[in-house]
Order: sequence, then structure tokens, then C-alpha cells
Amino acid sequence: MAPKNVCVVGLADIGRSPRLQYHCISLAEEGYHVNVIGYRGAKPKKQMLSNNNITIAYLPPVPEVNKYLPRILAYLFKVIWQSISLFFFLLFKRRSHFVFVQTPPAIPVFAVAWLYSLLVAATFVIDWHNYAYSLMALTLGDRSFIVRASYWFECYFGQKAAYNLCVTNAMRMDLIERWAIVSRVLHDRAPSEFKRATLEETHNLLTRLSQRYPLLGGAAYSTLFTRLREDGTVELREDRPALLVSSTSWTEDEDFNILFSALIDYDKSDRKDIPQLICAITGRGPLKDYYIGIIQATTWKRVSIITPWLEEADYPTLLGSADLGVSLHMSSSGLDLPMKVVDMFGCGLPVFAHDFKCVGELVRNGENGLVFSDAVQLSSMLIDWFSGFPKLRLEKFEKGIKEFQSVRWHQAWLETALPIFKK
Repeated sequence: MAPKNVCVVGLADIGRSPRLQYHCISLAEEGYHVNVIGYRGAKPKKQMLSNNNITIAYLPPVPEVNKYLPRILAYLFKVIWQSISLFFFLLFKRRSHFVFVQTPPAIPVFAVAWLYSLLVAATFVIDWHNYAYSLMALTLGDRSFIVRASYWFECYFGQKAAYNLCVTNAMRMDLIERWAIVSRVLHDRAPSEFKRATLEETHNLLTRLSQRYPLLGGAAYSTLFTRLREDGTVELREDRPALLVSSTSWTEDEDFNILFSALIDYDKSDRKDIPQLICAITGRGPLKDYYIGIIQATTWKRVSIITPWLEEADYPTLLGSADLGVSLHMSSSGLDLPMKVVDMFGCGLPVFAHDFKCVGELVRNGENGLVFSDAVQLSSMLIDWFSGFPKLRLEKFEKGIKEFQSVRWHQAWLETALPIFKK
């Protein structure tokens, strides 16, 4: 029997859509021919680019007409442009047996993918990562016509999917109660490349990063955190600072002010048993430049903040080298979970996560990490965690993190998603 063709569609930057890429890689590893349609941006994972079963097609970017048209007309233009270009790309490729859509966004991809599926007798599948209408409401407000239209659109066309996946048990229940949509839960899991870094990997990464961020450098053959012994092996420096990482999309659903205020409190603390703190805040997004300006305008004594954009292979190494991860994700719907925490747990890194409705499906307070509700609580937790550094109470969360690491993405995908494509 010939391998089946699966078209994976996401109207977003493919390189910055890890869950979409993991689906593609798993499908390809199981012998499916995968056509990926999305937007050009960050470089996709090497497993995407090197696999002969995966073909990537980049949609033309939407012309910027916001300066010339009212918001509603500009949005209408965007929808029409995306509808035409996406339908064209769907038609002029090999016929698909499955059309797999990751949302958000939902408009217009749901309608276009459903129409194409109808024309070629393909199976329409949706992977619900969040609700598009809830993300729109962050900037437009709940009463916006566009938000209300998105709500109706997601309901109407979401019900037309033959199969649905979602990211949490809370979302599965909400889909049933809200729109009578039955779905399967596929929790995000880290692939095998996310693991604790070796000292050599940490040293090599920090040596490279010190070329852009001199504060990470040390004397010859050393960094601020590591040094080479005479026999060529690497050791951690006893006088090293602590390393905190936080991965953010710099958007409205992640309030960086919480971490910023907590770091100011840490910086001003009169505790003598807490170390200097290096904070690496990774990611790209619309609010990044705004917050970088605030960071640079602040006088720091004990805290240093860097905002690197890392190559694909370097991101797991940074997480696997850190002493603590912080997640600011609050979820626009309260029903999705932060992929960044999944990555951190995959690297054996304890996490402090912002509390919201279903975060307990990932961060079990006191077992594999801690949750906080505001900047005051976070600053207290940071001071307590780093007191007595470099000794940390890692054993407190070791069992819970190892339990999470015992299941990787492809194993979870085989159990939950593969049966859909075998039908």
C-alpha cells in the first residue's frame, strides 16, 4: 500500500512552531509524505530540512496595508489574501489524504482546509493549541466584532473536523461543553535532544555567547561559569553566578513585568547568601524592544540580563546548563500549557511557573516545580531558591522531573495521534 500524503497547515512562522514541526517529523518517521504550508521566518529544525518525506512550501507574506486602511478593512484584506494564497498552494501540490491544521490562527485556515478536504475527499483534522478568539481578545477586547466573528468561525468550522487533538484535559472538556467537539489530548512532550548539558557543552556554548555578551567571559580558557583544567576537562567555577532562563514570546499573554519586578527585589535584597544572577531571556516578539529599553535604563548591582536569540541546537544546551527556569505564560484561554516549560523539564530543569487555570497539568506545585501568582511571591521564591548557592535543593524536584522525562514526544504521539492517520 502506497504511503499516505498528509498536508500540515499553520498560518504562522514554521520555524517558531515547535508542536507543528514535531507533528511533521513524527509523521515522516512513520512513513507518511508530509507537505507543510506556512510562513517563512526562523529556520526550521534540521530534522524537517533533512527528511526526504517532508516538503515545505512558504506562503507569500500579507502586504502591510494597516497604514492605509481602517482596522476592519485591513483585517478583511488579510483574510482574503490568505484564503486565496492558501487555497492555491493546497490545489497545486500532490493530493492529500489528510489535511492537518494547527490553530491558532483559525481564520481563514479552517474554512479553506475544510473546503479543500471536501473537494479531494481528504480527512480534516484540527490540533487545538489554543483558541484564536481568546488571543484576539487580548488586544481587541471581548466585544470586538472581529473577536465575536472568530468565536463563531471556530465553532462552525471546528465542528466539521473528522478528528481533533488538543493540548490539555481542561481544553478537551471545554471543547465538548462549549462547541460539542470531541477531541483527544496530546500533551506536549520534549523530544530526545532536550537533556541535561554536559560541562563541555556548557563551556562551549558560554564561550561562543561571550563573544556577543562579554559579561559571560572570564580569563583565558574560562567563562564566568566554567574553566578548563590543565588536563583539558571542564569544571564549574566555585565563584560562578547563578543562571536563570526564561523563554518568552514577548506578547500580551506573558507579563514580563512580573519577572522584571521580582528581579528588582532580588537585586535590592540585603541577603548575603544569595549569588550574582545572570538572567538569559530568550525569544522574539512585538514587546521585546520595549522591555530591553527598560532593562537598559535600570541600574543593577546583583542582576544582569541578556536577551539572546539562539540557534536551534544551542537552545536545549542553554536550558540544560541553567540552575532555574521561569515561565510567565498565563494563557489567553486558561486552557493551553507553555511549551517552554516542557522544554525545561526535558532538560531536567526545575521551573517556577505563573499560576493559571490548568497549569497543574504540567507543573505540579512542590513536586516538579513551584507556581507563583505575582512578583512579590516570585521574588521571595527566587531568594529562597538561590540562598546558599551553588548548593541547590534539586533533589526536591528530581523525582517529578524524571517522571516527566520518561515519556518523550514521539512515544506520546504514537499512542494518541498515529491511530487517527491509520484509519
